[in-house]
Amino acid sequence: MYWTLELASKLEDAPWPATKDELIDYAVRSGAPLEVIENLQEIEDEGEVYESIEDIWPDYPSKDDFFFNEEEY
Repeated sequence: MYWTLELASKLEDAPWPATKDELIDYAVRSGAPLEVIENLQEIEDEGEVYESIEDIWPDYPSKDDFFFNEEEY
């Protein structure tokens, strides 16, 4: 399983919180790339509910990781 910023961004609008099956269903319905669906299928699932993409990919960058001032734009 590998995540890139582009792949993970396909799940930003997912219906959080969600289970693995709900995320796979969302990815299929939204036309996400096959790699996103494969990554979700590889998650070892114990009936967990995921609150955000950070629960799936802990290295997902947050707004704090970007160095710009939103108020300037």
